[in-house]
Amino acid sequence: MFTHPQKDPTRRVFTRRALFFMALQVAALGALGRQLYRLQIDDGKHYARLAANNYIRKRLLTPTRGLIVDRYGFVLADNKENWHALLIPEETTDVTATIERFSSRVPLDERDLNRINREMRYKRRFIPIMLRDCLTWDEMARIELNTPYLPGVLIDVGTHRLYPEGASLSHIVGYVAPPNGKDIARSPLLALPGIRVGRSGIEQSQDEQLRGTSGSVEMEVNAVGRIISELNHVEGTRGKKVCLTIDRDLQQKVINHIGQQTTSAVVLDCRNGEVLAMVSTPSFDPSLFDSGVSHEQWIAWMNDQHTPLVNKAVSGVYPPGSTFKPAVAMAALESRIFSTTDRVFCSGHIDIGGTRFHCWSRTGHGSVDLHLALKYSCDVYFYEVARRIGMNRIAQTARRFGLGVPLGIELPHTRIGLIPTPAWLRAHHRHWNLGDTIVSGIGQGFVQVTPLQLATYTARIATGRAIEPRLIRSINAVQTPSIQNDYWDTLNMPQPFLKALREGMYAVVNEPHGTAPKARLNLPNITLAGKTGSAQVRRVSRALRESGHFNSANLPWEYRPHALFICFAPYNDPLYAVSVVVEHGNAGAESAAPLARNIMYDTILRSPIKI
Repeated sequence: MFTHPQKDPTRRVFTRRALFFMALQVAALGALGRQLYRLQIDDGKHYARLAANNYIRKRLLTPTRGLIVDRYGFVLADNKENWHALLIPEETTDVTATIERFSSRVPLDERDLNRINREMRYKRRFIPIMLRDCLTWDEMARIELNTPYLPGVLIDVGTHRLYPEGASLSHIVGYVAPPNGKDIARSPLLALPGIRVGRSGIEQSQDEQLRGTSGSVEMEVNAVGRIISELNHVEGTRGKKVCLTIDRDLQQKVINHIGQQTTSAVVLDCRNGEVLAMVSTPSFDPSLFDSGVSHEQWIAWMNDQHTPLVNKAVSGVYPPGSTFKPAVAMAALESRIFSTTDRVFCSGHIDIGGTRFHCWSRTGHGSVDLHLALKYSCDVYFYEVARRIGMNRIAQTARRFGLGVPLGIELPHTRIGLIPTPAWLRAHHRHWNLGDTIVSGIGQGFVQVTPLQLATYTARIATGRAIEPRLIRSINAVQTPSIQNDYWDTLNMPQPFLKALREGMYAVVNEPHGTAPKARLNLPNITLAGKTGSAQVRRVSRALRESGHFNSANLPWEYRPHALFICFAPYNDPLYAVSVVVEHGNAGAESAAPLARNIMYDTILRSPIKI
C-alpha cells in the first residue's frame, strides 16, 4: 500500500531532526566566527603584542658617563667598555635556581652574592640585575653555551670608570659607586644595570650633568632566550663633558714637592679665581669604588690618622696661626684705634687679666710698629691689638677676607671653618673671656679655616677684590663667564691699609730678619710676599715654656704644631696666590714656606708671563 510522502511520519521526524542539527551547526559556526572575529579583529593587536613578546626583548640602555678633563683637555675621568652578565628576574620562574646554575659556571664570590640579594630587594622584577661585571671571553662562551639552562640571563656591553691620573686628582675629580635604594627612589633611571652615581668631588657635584639619558634596544630571541638579531636600537645621550680649571701637570709637580707629608696646598689665579692646583695628601685610588670597596680596605682607611679620604683643602679645618695676623691688622686699621705707626713694646710676653701670654720669641722684639710686627710675626703686638679692638671687629674683617664663610666652590662636603664671636659662644651656653679674644688675635683658640679659604684670603689681600674660587671652566664646551679682576667687587678697604699689609708680607720674605727667607724666589724681577704661621694643637704649660728646654719638634707627630704659609706673586702685579698647610709640620718657616716657594716657582714657570 502506497503512502504519500507528506503523510509519512518517519520522514517528518527526520526532517525536524535535520533542521535542529542544522540550526545547531549554524549557531556553533556563528559562535566560532564571532570568536575568530574577536580574536583576530577586536583583540588582534593585543595578541600580536603578546606573541611578539615571545621573540622580541626590549630594554633600556645605560647611558655613557661624560668625561672630566683638565684645562688643557687631558682626560681625568674616562670610560672603558666591558662585558657583563645580567639577569631579568621576571623571565625566570626560579631566580635562586638560575643564580645557582650561573654561579656553577661563572663563579660569584660572597660580595657578588650580597650585592645581588640587595638589588633584588629594591629593584622591580623587570629591571635587569648585574650578575657579573668585566667578563672574560671564556666566561662569555660558557654563558652562551648554557643559555637554555639560564633563563633570564643575557650578556650585554657596558662601561666602567677609569681615572688615568689615579690618586693625584682623586679628591677633586671624586669617584663613582653603584646606586643604593635611596638613589633609585629619587630617579628610576639609576636602577639600570652598570649605572654609577658620583659620591665625591666633581663626580658628585656635577652628577646630573655627567649622567646622560638612557637609550633602548629591541632584540629578537628564540624559544630558549638566545639572541638572534637586533631589531631596533635607539642611542641614549652621553653625559656632558666637564672641563676643570685644574692644570694636571702643575698638580703633579705640587704632589712631587710634598712627597710623603700630610699636607694640603692650593694654587689660585688672582685674576679670575680659577683653582690651578688643589692637593691633599695622602690620597686614594678612586677606581676602587667603581666595583665596591672591600671591608678590609675601608677599615684601613678609617683607622689611618692621616685621613686619606678627606679633601683637606676644603674639608680640613685648622687654626690659621700667624697667617691670621694681616686680617687682625686690617681690623685694627679700619677701627682707627691703631695706625700703621703706633708701636707696642714686646718683652717676650704680656700679662693680661692675671694670665701671661707668650710671644714665640722668648727674648721679645722690642718696640714694633705694624710693619715690623708682620715682618717679625710678633705675637705680643697682636695680643695688644686684639685686646683693644675686640673680637667682633676682628670677625667682621676676617669674613670679608673670605675666612669662616662659604666660598661657593663646586665641590661637596666643604666646610666653612669658624670665626668665633662672643655671641656664638653664648649660643653654646659658654662665657666669652678676654683671653679668648687675646689668643684669637694670633689665629689660635676657636678660630678655624680651610686651606682654600687661606688661598682666597691671600688673593683678596693681593688684589683688594672679593675673589671667589672656582673649579669649572666649561660644560660641553659652553664656557663659564670669563672673569677678570675688574669683575669682582672691591673689598671696600682703604688702599693705603691694603698696601701696608702687602708691604709687611713682602718684608717677611725679602727683608733682613724676616721670618721666611727660605720662601724667597730665585727669579729675576719677580718677588714673592707671604706670611708664616704655626698653629698649636695642644697647650704648652708656662713652666715647660719657661724652662728653656721645650722643643715642639721632639713631640710625637700628632702633638706637633701645624705649619702654614700663604703667599702671592709677583709682588708688584699679583697673578697667583698659594696656601700650604703641613699637618704637624712644626714651624711654618721651616717646612711650609720652602714648599710654597717651590709651588709658586713652578706655577710662574708654567704661566704666560715673561720672566
